[in-house]
Amino acid sequence: MLGTFLLVVGGLLGLFGYAYATTTIPSANPSTQKQSNTYYWSDGSVMATQGSTNRQNVDLAQVPMLVQWDFLAAENATFYTDPGVDTQGMFRAVYHMATGGEVQSGSTITQQFVKNTYLSQDQSVTRKLREIMISLKIGGQMSKQQILQGYLNTCYYGRDAYGIEAAARAYYRENASQLTVSQGAFIAATVNEPSLLMHADSDPQAKAQAEARWKYVLGRMAAIHKIDQVQEQQYLAAGFPAPKPYTPSAGMSGQTGYLVDTAMKYVEAHSSITDQQLGHGGYQIYTTFDRRKVNALSASVAAMEKKHLDPKRRSADKDVQVGSASIDPSTGAVVALYGGPGWNKGHWSNNADATGVPVGSTFKPIDLAAALDHGAVLSPGGQPSPITPDSKFNGDDGITIKSRQGQELPDSGDPTGLLHQRNDVPTKWGYITLRKAMEQSVNTPYVQLGEYVGYDNVENEALNAGLLRKSLQYDTPGFYIGTSTPSAIRMADAYATFDDGGVQHEPYSVTKVIADGGQLPGFDKPKGTTAMPSSTADTVTDVLQGVVKNGTGTNAQALGRPAAGKTGTTDDYKSAWFIGYTPQMVTSVAMFKEDPKNAGLQSMQGVGGYSKVFGADMPTEVWTGYMTPALQGQPVQQFPPAPQLGQATDENGAQSATPSATASTPSAAPTAPVTPSPSTDGCRHWKENCTTPTPTDSSGTTAGSSGVGTGNASDGGLIGGATSGISATPSPSPTARSRQP
Repeated sequence: MLGTFLLVVGGLLGLFGYAYATTTIPSANPSTQKQSNTYYWSDGSVMATQGSTNRQNVDLAQVPMLVQWDFLAAENATFYTDPGVDTQGMFRAVYHMATGGEVQSGSTITQQFVKNTYLSQDQSVTRKLREIMISLKIGGQMSKQQILQGYLNTCYYGRDAYGIEAAARAYYRENASQLTVSQGAFIAATVNEPSLLMHADSDPQAKAQAEARWKYVLGRMAAIHKIDQVQEQQYLAAGFPAPKPYTPSAGMSGQTGYLVDTAMKYVEAHSSITDQQLGHGGYQIYTTFDRRKVNALSASVAAMEKKHLDPKRRSADKDVQVGSASIDPSTGAVVALYGGPGWNKGHWSNNADATGVPVGSTFKPIDLAAALDHGAVLSPGGQPSPITPDSKFNGDDGITIKSRQGQELPDSGDPTGLLHQRNDVPTKWGYITLRKAMEQSVNTPYVQLGEYVGYDNVENEALNAGLLRKSLQYDTPGFYIGTSTPSAIRMADAYATFDDGGVQHEPYSVTKVIADGGQLPGFDKPKGTTAMPSSTADTVTDVLQGVVKNGTGTNAQALGRPAAGKTGTTDDYKSAWFIGYTPQMVTSVAMFKEDPKNAGLQSMQGVGGYSKVFGADMPTEVWTGYMTPALQGQPVQQFPPAPQLGQATDENGAQSATPSATASTPSAAPTAPVTPSPSTDGCRHWKENCTTPTPTDSSGTTAGSSGVGTGNASDGGLIGGATSGISATPSPSPTARSRQP
């Protein structure tokens, strides 16, 4: 009998030795390596998770030591001393379950880590034997700290949370590093029965069981002397740390898809992280987006569309789109954007960050800023003369545009062979100040001013203000009145430069990125740079306040606080803009029409029941509808006073000119559709005949706007080059010169 016993024992030991020797540690299951990316609102709350597995791995050092011991006390108090397998523990677990006692795990933390990482979850004897063998062997390749870290990151905790970081977010809206001992005791308890305890916030039975298990974990912590009995009683007296209400992971519907897309591309543009790495997951991305403001902007667009657009009744209302962006001028932070109706509606292009929509007369403040900074060559061969908003230029329709050398510019498409700038109406404005021309958006003074200032100076002013060279039109006269196609984000950023006294801040959407428990470099707040003298910026702001008080932007007075802004509309009403700001916030709104099946912008005539769509109407309505709630609770602030400038220099001929008897000041925009606003954004481009009997909001875009259509370009300055959106391929006008940006 003894011989037989020794033979059996020897045989078993031999089998065990053979099994141990032939056991290899397999590759980790791909599913355990999958992680999600988590995007956060500016207040730190979760905006969205992207990826099939809600997991963000963290280093063990990111988990408080006592929270680590919550898990060890509950599951495997001898973890740091055992060989990875606890035979007594397995038998003890079976006994407790058989006698109706506390449910305990029969496996060590090492065994659970092996099961989660390398094996399946089935309950076969073969799988259990492999688990034991790998657990015994893995200690030779991994430290206890690495095993515990892997365990914490691979466990399922309920609420679709894999790993302790996701669990901390799901139950307490905290990072794992912020968990308390008491919270850790509850999260450690969820590992045994996640499907039940995940409802501890709402289900009485789940809460009762969770509380009992929580008390057990705290008792074990005291029993192994990681906390003393006084601390245990303090935790118990403080009460069960009830988890936050369960909210499933946010999807990509509504504006979320555009926000995530914008932030993701910003990350790629400002780090070495590739698209493939982001796709692998594991990044926590903190954004500048303000949930309340994003919702307010989306609601304002929806309210405008409900009020004015009825595609079922009016075919003109089909395919109308809006893009909008809101920026903090003191930092460049993008606090809100509207990219379209939503990915869930099949609209994938981000209208807020896409190029392709001409900006029209909203470009004129850049002309004025360039003139203030560089002066204008008013006499052939002369030196630049100082320009102020009180400088007078010819505002009449059909004037011949001259170069700095005093030469009349040619135009092969004109019967005279010369370039005549056509306003939308033949109003005899005579020589008017640049201030009045801005307020009433008369084009001819600004086209001629741009030529006298010089393309290079105006282009550089635009670049310094924050626009990107690739979005600027060729060197043609239409450039000065808005043929360029920056995105809504970039136009808001350029106006933010005026708002912040000439300091330009690069627009940014991400404040922090965390991966593998560490914060990645490259996401510090961009530093401001001086783009223009504060006197220039404050003067432009003063003039743009006049646009709201007396000109085409009077509808923005509905905001009820000091505001500056500019309307803009392009040829055939293919785009309509309003960009406005207060001292605290800048918001741009672009409106256009494009059939997804046919590239190219379409005329918005008839949209909303208006015969002509101006920036003063629906875009301004979106602006005021958003800015009102967005600024709620913020103090009413005044803009800085306009600086005192020297004597204005007028265009040659202004001093001897007799003011036109027909010049008039147009009135405010309409309050009802179908009657177009007599307030103007000025005139149409120089090549078109002007037959409309009343002033319009048309900015006067020139050749190049007809080339606008759907493509794959974006502004890219905020997000590093989007792969969707509206694009433009500008074509030079007959008068285009050889220089290209």
